[in-house]
Amino acid sequence: MADNMMTDKDYMERAIKLAAMGIGWTNPNPMVGAVIVKDGRIIGEGYHHKCGLLHAERDAFEGCKEDAKGATIYVTLEPCCHHGKQPPCTEAIVEHGIARVVIGSRDPNPLVSGKGVEFLRQHGIEVVTDFMRQECDKLNPVFFHYITTKKPYVVMKYAMTLDGKIATRTGASKWITSQVARDHVHMLRKKYSAILAGIGTVLSDDPMLNCRNDKIEDPDGKLLTVEPHQPLRVVVDSKLRIPEDSAIVKTSKEYKTVVACAYEEDQVTDEVKDKIIRLHDAGIEVLFMNHDGKVDLVKLIEWLGEHGYDSLLIEGGGSIGEAALKAGIVNHLMAYVAPKIFGGSQAKSPVEGYGVELVDQAAEFKLVDKKIIGEDILLEYDLVKGMNDVYWNS
Repeated sequence: MADNMMTDKDYMERAIKLAAMGIGWTNPNPMVGAVIVKDGRIIGEGYHHKCGLLHAERDAFEGCKEDAKGATIYVTLEPCCHHGKQPPCTEAIVEHGIARVVIGSRDPNPLVSGKGVEFLRQHGIEVVTDFMRQECDKLNPVFFHYITTKKPYVVMKYAMTLDGKIATRTGASKWITSQVARDHVHMLRKKYSAILAGIGTVLSDDPMLNCRNDKIEDPDGKLLTVEPHQPLRVVVDSKLRIPEDSAIVKTSKEYKTVVACAYEEDQVTDEVKDKIIRLHDAGIEVLFMNHDGKVDLVKLIEWLGEHGYDSLLIEGGGSIGEAALKAGIVNHLMAYVAPKIFGGSQAKSPVEGYGVELVDQAAEFKLVDKKIIGEDILLEYDLVKGMNDVYWNS
């Protein structure tokens, strides 16, 4: 691993690749990578493997091949300086005699923000901040959002044709995108801590909503087989129509599942009570989230945040898409666009419902990334402006 031609940029890029190996397992902690370099040689490297396990810096020290005194450590996020499930990484850096610390992202956690850097400098260590910050920040939009708002980062995802259809006029939707794009979706399911679909999707597609991507790539490009993280499955089902022989119900003891309904807990009929008991026996938790006969998505988001779920991937149809935008819960949008055209005025689209009346009432997004995935294109956007208040409150 020795290469005297490697630069600060090369080492930080390796730390970024290491950090990405923790995808899905670190939530609600951030993904972090660390590389220790001495005399132009990498003598240790590590990453945060899983929430509750060693942080990246201590993981790197654990695997150090020689004394790290006088070395430089490259870390993608400001080292922590407080006691949590793990002791402070700043103390480990001082104890190992590190001479220089190169940091990518700033940590917005009030317990850490700026304090980690200050602690290191007070102990005579040279600290470089904001190095490749933009690249490092891309690792953790989920963590940055959750640690500052206590609400999950919500991603709305859909696959559509060139004419904006998510199904034909008959409801057929398998498959709009290529296998390569569908495999990419399973990476997303591994990345986010919860996944949501509406009852319409459950009734029409009978999905599993689990993750079947068991591969990660190490910094050298080698594919490793690992157990995939499985997200919490969330079904929005106002009237509890979910079939008891559906794939979701039959596997709910294997994959944690909640169903959000629009009943009041103390006003359900005996028939509904009996179904709730059967769902509970099958392993499903039923949440009562009523708001005017519909599931209150804002309340659902608050529940997820309170229970430690830092992110949510929405994979519903047009009704859920409209409801999510109307509720103002969407932070990020991912649109897979396939080189096909369905046509048809009755063919379904990603966002349905009543729609806005005027152009200036539209939700607006900023393009932040685009990728070619097989024959398809993935467009990613951050929300800039929500829909007009008149529409939201209608």
